[in-house]
Amino acid sequence: MAIIETKKLTKYYGKSRGIIDVDLSIEEGEIFGFIGPNGAGKSTTIRLLLSLIKPSSGSATIFGLDCQKDYQEIHKEIGYLPSEVFYYDNMKVKDLLNYSASFYNKDCKAKIKELAARLDVDLNMKIDNLSYGNKKKVGIIQGLLHSPKLIILDEPTGGLDPLMQQTFFDILKEENERGATVLFSSHILSEVQKLCDRVAIIKEGKIVRIDTMASLKENTYLKVSVDTEEPLSESFKDNNMINYTVVDGNTSFLYNGNVNDLMHKLSQLNLLRINLTEPDLEEIFMHYYVKE
Repeated sequence: MAIIETKKLTKYYGKSRGIIDVDLSIEEGEIFGFIGPNGAGKSTTIRLLLSLIKPSSGSATIFGLDCQKDYQEIHKEIGYLPSEVFYYDNMKVKDLLNYSASFYNKDCKAKIKELAARLDVDLNMKIDNLSYGNKKKVGIIQGLLHSPKLIILDEPTGGLDPLMQQTFFDILKEENERGATVLFSSHILSEVQKLCDRVAIIKEGKIVRIDTMASLKENTYLKVSVDTEEPLSESFKDNNMINYTVVDGNTSFLYNGNVNDLMHKLSQLNLLRINLTEPDLEEIFMHYYVKE
């Protein structure tokens, strides 16, 4: 069952582009990555899903319900963490979280206590005494305290140190095992690589690829680095190679072609060293943003 579905979802801000014809289908139980640099359209898509803004055209549904018409019902089962969190400074953390919990028809006290302990949040602190990172942790608790069916995260890890990021990822995986679907929007590609089952790449407001994480890595480019006695010339390069760089005797590139052809070509060289590896998601991602 598709938890999130969009069809030709489009948003213009006046004459400025937001997103254009975005088609997404996110299945129940997925951790779905949504990647692209700042300004690509990630936050616009999320705000449309949450009915914080209205689309110019197209449609979006969550749980089979219309995001614009049925947003009140949808919001009961969504946990949302925006990229920036803002609170009333004079409130204590526990008062803020209890107030948030009052919107849901369930007892959230145990969940608040558990998450606060794991994220090392002092519930008696005043909001205005918290660091940016601790405010982000309060936002995480606020988004998860009601055990939502769908968790939407927009650049969620800003301000968290590496150990706390790992704790946060562990919590997300547990929520997913419990049955929650996760939409994880980020420009930090290593995060997406660790967590997600499938990923959509968005470029200049348009989806350029949707694929499984495994397929995205397996069916794209091989990372090649060779050392030769004499620097290779540009004539060695062919159409299957991108990011072709020669520095002294080292030549590196990403290769997307028949590996046997590549090995035959390399066998003609006087090689000192060769290294063939799987590219990380950063390099795969940059391929889609290479200037035409």
